Amino acid sequence: MRDLPAFTLAGYDKGRGKVVQALWFAVMNTVFMAWFTPARVRTALLRAFGAEIGTGVLVRHRVRVLWPWKLTVGDHTWIGEGAWILNLEPVTLGAHVCVSQDALLCTGSHDHRAADFRYRNAPITVDDGAWIAARATVLAGVKVGRCAVVGAGAVLHKDLPELTLHTADNRRRPVEEPA
Repeated sequence: MRDLPAFTLAGYDKGRGKVVQALWFAVMNTVFMAWFTPARVRTALLRAFGAEIGTGVLVRHRVRVLWPWKLTVGDHTWIGEGAWILNLEPVTLGAHVCVSQDALLCTGSHDHRAADFRYRNAPITVDDGAWIAARATVLAGVKVGRCAVVGAGAVLHKDLPELTLHTADNRRRPVEEPA
């Protein structure tokens, strides 16, 4: 049986002190996620909090990023409205990546075998040209290959090779490189 009171928030390095964490949460929930905040201001805020952001990056409103200092985004990448980057560990998005509306990239999980339900986290990497479609979920430890597609509503729990489509019914098939 689980001993949930034994769970602690320890078990991973948050990367910054409590003051910076609190400041980020305040900024994220008041300015960063707001519909009226220009995209260039969002990327500037991410950079100010330690994210590595390329040129031409578009971050839409209602995007949530747990820890910006654990985020790397390549040139000309789009992060769509309502996307959630739950990055207890690093998330790396290559160049020309599209993370669509309400997609979830989640580097955190729990060890279901441990009574204390301790963390079991791992980074996520999305290579150049990949597309994480609307409401898709990419789980901890996964690498999405170059120009691969995680279909709308799909849950990806293991690596996806380049030029491969992973659908919501857990099927895979090759795709052509974009022209």
